[in-house]
Amino acid sequence: MAQGDHLILVIEDEQPIRRFLRASLANEGYRFNEAGSGEEGLRIASRQPPDLVILDLGLPDMDGQDVLQRLREWLTAPIIVLSARDQEQQKINALDSGADDYVTKPFGIGELLARMRTALRHAHQTVPTSSLITIGDLRADLAARLVFRCNEEVHLTPLEYKLLMTMLRHSGKVLTHRFLLKEVWGPLDSHETHYLRVFVASLRRKLEDDPARPRYILTEQGVGYRFAAE
Repeated sequence: MAQGDHLILVIEDEQPIRRFLRASLANEGYRFNEAGSGEEGLRIASRQPPDLVILDLGLPDMDGQDVLQRLREWLTAPIIVLSARDQEQQKINALDSGADDYVTKPFGIGELLARMRTALRHAHQTVPTSSLITIGDLRADLAARLVFRCNEEVHLTPLEYKLLMTMLRHSGKVLTHRFLLKEVWGPLDSHETHYLRVFVASLRRKLEDDPARPRYILTEQGVGYRFAAE
């Protein structure tokens, strides 16, 4: 799908931000709908389903988290939340509820556009017919349960492999600590974030050229991790 065919819905109560986004997205060739409240956004989304939603969490009529949950009852399109700096827990809650990414206010349009392109690209990917996943110099053979870096096999423990596969399946998307812990260790360990830090550090040592400056497994401070899609 060409970029100009994508319809973006912005749900944001601050008119200057909507005006800025309208001009910026139009300049990039996107089609654009906008709403100044949660209820208006839900109505517009139901009448003309968007390809991507930009959702402010601080809306005048209802909590952005409630808007997100109602959209996720039927909408599969990516949702990027806008969040103020002091709303870290709201960001985490939104990501756990199905948001694909978040952008912190104040934000740069370049960062937002990059996040949008990644979310849209992954939303329109077809299911691969091959069991191979290749990102950069990493290659995972899902059928054989093998991982290679620069064509050399990387030896992973079962838990390291499970964590890596979870990240690869959701590459490009922010994954919260709680989500990763539940997926890899189960619900009883969903608050044991030290498990995650230890295993992420181990994966970085095995997969990254410079574990202190990772290329693939990126930290989203206070929230979780993102496996770089490119």
